[in-house]
Amino acid sequence: MSEMALFEERPVRRVFHNEEWWFVLTDIVSALTDSPAPSDYLKKLRRRDPSLADVFKGGGQFVPPLALPFETEGGIQRLQCWNVPGVLRLIQSIPSPKAEPFKRWLAKVGYERLREIADPALALERTREDWRKLGRSEKWITQRMTGQETRNKLTDYWASHEVKQGQEFAILTNIIHEEWSGISVKQHKDLKGLESQNLRDHMSEAELIFTALAELSTRQIAETEAAVGLPANKKTAKTGGGIAHRARLELESKTGRKVVTGENYLPPSKSKKSLMA
Repeated sequence: MSEMALFEERPVRRVFHNEEWWFVLTDIVSALTDSPAPSDYLKKLRRRDPSLADVFKGGGQFVPPLALPFETEGGIQRLQCWNVPGVLRLIQSIPSPKAEPFKRWLAKVGYERLREIADPALALERTREDWRKLGRSEKWITQRMTGQETRNKLTDYWASHEVKQGQEFAILTNIIHEEWSGISVKQHKDLKGLESQNLRDHMSEAELIFTALAELSTRQIAETEAAVGLPANKKTAKTGGGIAHRARLELESKTGRKVVTGENYLPPSKSKKSLMA
């Protein structure tokens, strides 16, 4: 999830990636220097500090910056971001009296994250509050979080039964999705006009419920059959998705309404049709 934070009343974009916050580097440079050309300032900084330039190339003890997607006025763009340790390293190279309060601000962000790790309930409440700010209804938020818990239990099963994270998880997820919905994950994202956005964040309540039913069914069948490895779990994925598929068809026949639609929560300028929260 990406969002806008404020530092000394200056906007700094950030995104939660790989279990940590990543910050847009040009936003940080702007906040610390008031430079009218933060990209140029950053280039000069790297030339002036060879060790910093080495880090950007993947050298040293720091994780190098990553190009992560953000929604901008010009559409989805990949912006160079760095995590908290990297940002603190960058600050060391910026000769600015504004650096110290920025360090305190980053420490506050880090402290909040540590509190959430120690007490997951805080993270859940923060997530709920983020959804509320985006206009989601309490019913949608509850369904989204319940569905995520169902998803987590399924991936925990896969991970403990010789299914590899990454590509194999994606293969099984797509099988389940295609079985219940009739289209692949990519086709569903295309239908909703999504690019880098999370598909589940743009599902309707019904789509979330059927996704959860398919994944719950898959896990319980896998547990019953003690499925191990990718081939065995492919079979349970098809069966679990098929259960939700039949339920979807029955509901559609009774209501005359399609469960899978192109509705989404994108801003109106990019959305063909937005969901009502």
